[in-house]
Amino acid sequence: MSLYLLAVALAAVSGLPGLVLRRRGGEVAAGLMGLAAVLGIAAAVRVLAGGAAGRLMLPAAPLGSPGLLVLDPIAAWFLMPVLLLSACGAVFGLGYWGERPGARLLRLVFGGLTASLALLVAAAHPLVFLLGWEGMAIAAFLLVMAEDRKAETRRAGWIYLVATHTGTLCLFAAFGVLAAQGAGAFAVLPRGFAASGSGTAVFVLCLLAFGFKAGVMPLHLWLPPAHAAAPSHVSALMSGVLIKMGILGLVRLLSWIPDPPLWWGAVLLCLGALSGILGVAFALGQHDLKRLLAYHSIENIGIILLGLGLGTLGKSLGHPVLQVLGYAGALLHVLNHSLFKGLLFLSAGSVAHATGTRNLDSLGGLGHRMPWTSGAFLAGAWAICGLPPLNGFVSEWFLYLGSFRALALSRWPWSVGVLAALVLIGALALACFAKAFGAVFLGLARTPAAEGVHESPRSMLVPMGVLVLACALIGLAPALVAPALDRVVGALGPPAAAGLPALSGLAGLSLLSLLALAFLGLALVLGLWLRPRRQAAALPTWDCGYAAPSARMQYTASSFADGPVSGLRWVLLPRIHRGKVRGLFPGPAHFERHVPDPVLDRAADPALRLSVRGLSLLRFAQGGQLPVYLLYVLLTLLTLLVWMVV
Repeated sequence: MSLYLLAVALAAVSGLPGLVLRRRGGEVAAGLMGLAAVLGIAAAVRVLAGGAAGRLMLPAAPLGSPGLLVLDPIAAWFLMPVLLLSACGAVFGLGYWGERPGARLLRLVFGGLTASLALLVAAAHPLVFLLGWEGMAIAAFLLVMAEDRKAETRRAGWIYLVATHTGTLCLFAAFGVLAAQGAGAFAVLPRGFAASGSGTAVFVLCLLAFGFKAGVMPLHLWLPPAHAAAPSHVSALMSGVLIKMGILGLVRLLSWIPDPPLWWGAVLLCLGALSGILGVAFALGQHDLKRLLAYHSIENIGIILLGLGLGTLGKSLGHPVLQVLGYAGALLHVLNHSLFKGLLFLSAGSVAHATGTRNLDSLGGLGHRMPWTSGAFLAGAWAICGLPPLNGFVSEWFLYLGSFRALALSRWPWSVGVLAALVLIGALALACFAKAFGAVFLGLARTPAAEGVHESPRSMLVPMGVLVLACALIGLAPALVAPALDRVVGALGPPAAAGLPALSGLAGLSLLSLLALAFLGLALVLGLWLRPRRQAAALPTWDCGYAAPSARMQYTASSFADGPVSGLRWVLLPRIHRGKVRGLFPGPAHFERHVPDPVLDRAADPALRLSVRGLSLLRFAQGGQLPVYLLYVLLTLLTLLVWMVV
């Protein structure tokens, strides 16, 4: 426990030396964050390897419970990506943000966000949990507003603040209901509580509170603008671990309930399918690279919810195999998504740093100018699509196995829906990242912004390399994380869950490793075989009859995704601009397709504008004359007197 507490303290103070140092403030902050990551991950690994859970206790119990912090297997599992991504982000920020105005404050708040997240995962009391939750919310708001001179950044920051505090109010209500039932601390609740009215209220309130934080459809309205507006290393931390605090809350709730009702698992499955399919569908229609990645965060939260739903149904029905595969798939995807989504956001930051733009239609041809960034983005895209031999395939493999096992056990029709959702999500994700990678790194540069660029500095490439290695390690050797997953899944089971089957015997991890190594070996052999053995004569590319090919002849992001977006237009409702060609000598015309967000752009924003206009009609009551205000006071007093008499 001492290593964990020291890691939290180092993360919290990592930005302080930079306030007084004129030089090397960023390097000191990155070094302290790296040391915090080493110590914290060591403490987490010790717990996951079978060590005793660390506890911070009070000698008395002024808060109703002596336990404040508990580093149990659940906390240790969520702590690892928090500290790893924070360290990678701190190093990446040296080259990406440098010493721009506000850099010192940014590093200070970045350390505060890391400390809040690390505190939150081990919170064992509602008050400590709420302190970490609110510290995380305020720090993330300040980081999103790092470039507050931009109108879109200010809008994104305030939307995030309203959404996160709406969730916080729901969380207060949930803890209030628990306190009314005598559950003042985080502990296993009695059987039958979940089926009661109080249990239903707690589940619904927690689903709203944690759903806002996780970005579950349709509570995701803050996520795309905030991820796009924040600095890229902050976006990596927010997408990789901050939204996972919503998943942490749901995991904690499920660990307290020994007998969840069947409809809990069904609700999680429905929300998972909705978030996964719509998240990747809306990602297909995006032109901003970071907004595209933000919608993929919603998609992967949906995949995690599918796993939690499978595991909860297995827990409710007494099927330990389904419980293990569902929960293990969800929890491993929590870690995997942190790795490959952090990698993708850092790669997108590298592109934006070199070109000054995130617009897909303004990029192109960066593959030979930024080969390392291109390779890192390709690795992240490969992993997020769930393709072997990287880590995304392993966690989705568990979910496929769980769905097939459910279908074989009882022929439940909902398992077919889960399989269909997973297949559709994977296919759309593959199409989306083919579009993103092709538009950014392949072909010719579409604008001057993509010409003459060079590779990012080493401080930005090394963190991406670390995340690529982590993705490859889990994909090639999933057996390394299986014992830790067994302990975390055991913490989610009922008190009698000591007999849960081991994951290694259910998922065929040795076979997975062999297949991954064979796939990797085949790729290397094909690469060596297809490599030219001698220098070929320089010849022009076959131009299909075009004497002077140009970048305008390439597919744009809109045209590449036209088929899938058109097929889903009844859901996406895209806005299409078709340039018209007029006259004998027409001017330039272009085709654009924009997909507005269904909640923020089509519902919340118009409703807010309409409300403001409605309230503006009352401006005649604010004339600024003192006698009128005194009349208001008099009328209020008379109304109160009449009410009291009646």
